Amino acid sequence: MKLHLTQADGENLITGYSEQWISVNHQRFEHSLIVAPTQLIIDWKVSTFKQLQESDFEKISSLNPEVVLLGTGKQHQFIHPRIIKMLTEANIAVECMTTDAACRTYNILMSEGRQVVAALILEYVKSVK
Repeated sequence: MKLHLTQADGENLITGYSEQWISVNHQRFEHSLIVAPTQLIIDWKVSTFKQLQESDFEKISSLNPEVVLLGTGKQHQFIHPRIIKMLTEANIAVECMTTDAACRTYNILMSEGRQVVAALILEYVKSVK
């Protein structure tokens, strides 16, 4: 799905997404990533929701967001509080939702000037022929 938004000057917008990819400022990524208004972390090594560990949120914490949108893949899932303890102790809210909902919500909050980070999991596996 393509998203049509006014371009924010110098800030990262999610411009499209599907189960196989996420586009940030019209650049396509086919793996999990972290998107913040002024920073893009493309080496987030999370490939499934079940794989998440506390250490996967260290990079997010360093961005000092007020809210983290965790895109859990195709299915809406809830993360165990132990895994995000570092964030909650720092008064950073964490909202779990499907990855497509996280993409849409990120753009809305970012356009409002909020300090938002989207941690987006893509679980799509390409079939081998």
